[in-house]
Amino acid sequence: MRNRLRKPFTRAAVSGAAVAALAVAAFAQYSMTVNRDRLLNASNEPQNWLMMNGDYGAQRYSKLTQINRDNVKNMRMVWALALGGMQDTGQNGPEAELNPLIDNGFMYTSDGWGTLYKIDVRDPNRGTFVWVTDPGVKHQGNTSRTRGIALWEDLVIANLPDGRVIGINRDNGEIVWDKKVLVANEFGKKERFYTAPIAADGKIIIANGAGDGKTRGWIAALDARTGNELWRWYAVPAPGEPGSETWKDKNQAWKTGGGGLWQTGSYDPVTRLTIWGTGNPIPQYDPQARPGDNLYTNSAVAINIDTGKLVWHFQYTPNDSWDYDEVGVHMLHDLVIDGKTRKVVTHFARNGFFYTLDRKSTRLNSSHITISYAVFCLKKK
Repeated sequence: MRNRLRKPFTRAAVSGAAVAALAVAAFAQYSMTVNRDRLLNASNEPQNWLMMNGDYGAQRYSKLTQINRDNVKNMRMVWALALGGMQDTGQNGPEAELNPLIDNGFMYTSDGWGTLYKIDVRDPNRGTFVWVTDPGVKHQGNTSRTRGIALWEDLVIANLPDGRVIGINRDNGEIVWDKKVLVANEFGKKERFYTAPIAADGKIIIANGAGDGKTRGWIAALDARTGNELWRWYAVPAPGEPGSETWKDKNQAWKTGGGGLWQTGSYDPVTRLTIWGTGNPIPQYDPQARPGDNLYTNSAVAINIDTGKLVWHFQYTPNDSWDYDEVGVHMLHDLVIDGKTRKVVTHFARNGFFYTLDRKSTRLNSSHITISYAVFCLKKK
């Protein structure tokens, strides 16, 4: 692990991955940790962006109004800092596919190799590295990518391309804990992180996204202070587990069954459920090789963060043969239905429907669906 300070523009060979300052006010030194209360009320801090999806409800909405339709045409780059990345392997990798996090004048971000950066962005004319932490990921292959980090109290939490999860002291960049989580299955197929972690009530929620790579998707929780694993739930059940009866093949397809999770889920602190969309089953376009509904692929799943148990699910497309993975955003909000306010989760599905589900349901079946819509555009000949 290399932890160092760097001045801007000291490495001319660094790739064009850049961080641009748009409209960050000049804040005084800020020491409040990103605690539970702040994350619960993240939407009330529009000057900050404290988690990948903006808030626990995954609404990804900013209340800032400085940039609007009238003045957006006048925007220009004020400053940039170069991060590591693309130059290491050339075309198509690695990739940094994340929203940087902002906490009152300080930006936290990562590059495609998992190197972490804290940047002072309080000066509107210049950004400065506070620390750069290289956790030592080997620069090999071209599939490395980073899709987000999390803040919890005094830690920056990151999933690394080599299968580790690390907790870093946000003040000095030192690694506090380092845990190897991802493995290869019995067929040599590697699990991968393709989502940002979620920090929720002292737990770090992570997921395996390599379903299409012939692994079983899973969601797990780590202890935020130690990195120790607390529980793990598999999107494809093993024989004898609930839902295993929906994998009726003789090929043991469940072992490489897919159901990867590669978009960050949401979290309901009232019900203590983390809600994610799962990916398609494998083999991808051969449903006859895996007869049955193939639970819990192509589904919305609600997991209790204290127990790791599945509380409810809704499968959008059983026995999928069209690659209709449903990992997209599952947004939490309140909605008036038939004159009553309901706590719902909504999702635009790849089967062409928009779904609204009751997120408070505790029944392990699809009866919690409340309403769905489809919009079709037809062209007259």
